[in-house]
Amino acid sequence: MSQQPVRAIFAIPGDLATPTGGYAYDRRVLALLGEYGIDARLLTLPGSFPRPGAEDLAITWQALCAVSPDDVLLIDGLAWGAMPVEIADALGAKIVALCHHPLGLESGLTQTQANALIANETMNLALAAKVVVTSHSTRATLIAQFGVDPEKIVVAEPGTDPARQAMGSGGQVLNILAIGSIVQRKGYDLLVEALAPLNDHDWRLRIVGAQDRAPSCVQALRAQIAEAGLEERIILVGGASDAELDALYHSADLFVSASRYEGYGMVLTEALARGLPIIASTGGAAAATLPDGAGLKVPPDDAPALRQALRRALSDSALRAQLAQAASAAASNLPTWNDAANIIAQTLRAVADGDSR
Repeated sequence: MSQQPVRAIFAIPGDLATPTGGYAYDRRVLALLGEYGIDARLLTLPGSFPRPGAEDLAITWQALCAVSPDDVLLIDGLAWGAMPVEIADALGAKIVALCHHPLGLESGLTQTQANALIANETMNLALAAKVVVTSHSTRATLIAQFGVDPEKIVVAEPGTDPARQAMGSGGQVLNILAIGSIVQRKGYDLLVEALAPLNDHDWRLRIVGAQDRAPSCVQALRAQIAEAGLEERIILVGGASDAELDALYHSADLFVSASRYEGYGMVLTEALARGLPIIASTGGAAAATLPDGAGLKVPPDDAPALRQALRRALSDSALRAQLAQAASAAASNLPTWNDAANIIAQTLRAVADGDSR
């Protein structure tokens, strides 16, 4: 392969600073690609994806048409999966699609909406020269449910930064931490349902995540918390800066993810890096992201199983210490952001050189 610099245009819908795992992945990769011989430039697409209107599609088409045919287009799946096939097909051969998780498998969709997204994403993924995914689980899903050629798929798992070890609350009240945008897929309704009867334990839950992605879901969650009489115990923090997030991790005694589906589950590895005991549902890639022994795993959409795991962890300090020790040990084997950037850079270079194998 040529070792000449490769220019790539990273097309991402919306604000790159958006506090979600997918955008964090994009930010870190974009910042590091230059170290691996890729002249990567950001192209901001309308933030209405995956539900763009006609005007935003016209803006998208104009922006993508302005890209040089010599450049490789790396397109975030939030846009690629929902882009009309006519646009995707007209963009040429040098396309790398980045699929964090399939759009049609998002929770809260009607069957009609899900079917339409799955059909569209299936066609668009077939058009891409390469498809980058963030987990082996998502790779398997794309092969089995979307018919993607296994030879086209490249796995580039998210990196995890080293972090100071969590110290916990240091008192009688146990701090539970959950992180992720408040959308139905994250399963916060299940978490509240599971915690509501556990009045014999002194706990506080902080839910950290954007509240503007699904306002109706936020409203429903607030109503559920109020109906359960848990306003004093459950705090919806909203978004948090890196420093605020580090402080919340540091004072946590237990990390919980009730997500119905994860394309990887970056918050799980961030909790591992801090040596936190973890309870997590096994939806999507989360079952593999959380190593056995480093946390308690429960089936997705199973509030009674989640409640049982919470009761065990809240009741047993020795169990929490055992899980924390296993989490710290597992953290040493986590991939780095340089690993992810290097894999994607190699993929972009292969497509630039006309190698789509």
